[in-house]
Parts: sequence; C-alpha cells; structure tokens
Amino acid sequence: QVQLSESGGELVQAGGSLRLSCRASGRAWSSYVMGWFRQAPGKSRDFVAGITRSADTLYADSVKGRFTISRNNAENTMYLQMNSLKPEDTAVYYCAARSSLWIAKGDSDYDYWGQGTQVTVSS
Repeated sequence: QVQLSESGGELVQAGGSLRLSCRASGRAWSSYVMGWFRQAPGKSRDFVAGITRSADTLYADSVKGRFTISRNNAENTMYLQMNSLKPEDTAVYYCAARSSLWIAKGDSDYDYWGQGTQVTVSS
C-alpha cells in the first residue's frame, strides 16, 4: 500500500513557475513508477510526466521543455518543476504510483493516487 499527498499548487501569472511536491509513504515506494497527471474542468485526466525508479523520464508533448519531473527516493518525495506556465496549464494536478518497471500514460494503469492540488495560471 502506498499513500500519496501533493502540495505546492497555487495561483500564478502566465510565464511564472511553480514546484509541486508529492510525498509518499508505504513499503517499497522507491520501486514504483511515479507519474503526474492533470485534469481541467470538464476534461479527462491527462498524463503530464512520469519517472521510473532509475529516473528515466517521459513527458507529454504539451509540457516538454517546460516541466521537469524528479524524485528523491531517500526523502520519499517526487517533484514537478513547472516553468513558463500558460493559462492552459490550469488544472488539478495529481500524483500517481504504478507497480511496474515502465511508465504508462493511461490513468487506469496507475494503482495509487493523491488527492490533487490546484494550479491556476492567470493570463
């Protein structure tokens, strides 16, 4: 069992930066693939970025070059550094964990979820 808790979401102006954190607890967390997803009002929950236990990463095209995912296994924490934010990045951001060696882009492929943190980017 893995418990996840996100923090760091807030209101920011377009062009600004935010760093989201996801703190994990539970056994063998460091062996899980971790991911960030986001869901805007009225839309589906979409993949943003993923990271394996060996720090291989994968990004959605819409955030590539602007967002950076990282993890600190010793501190049981994953991060999403978001730069050059745009109004279309506004969403609730969720962290997720998957008991696998591989990153997946479908939300149904993840076993554990946090409660989400709101990111709002004003124009």
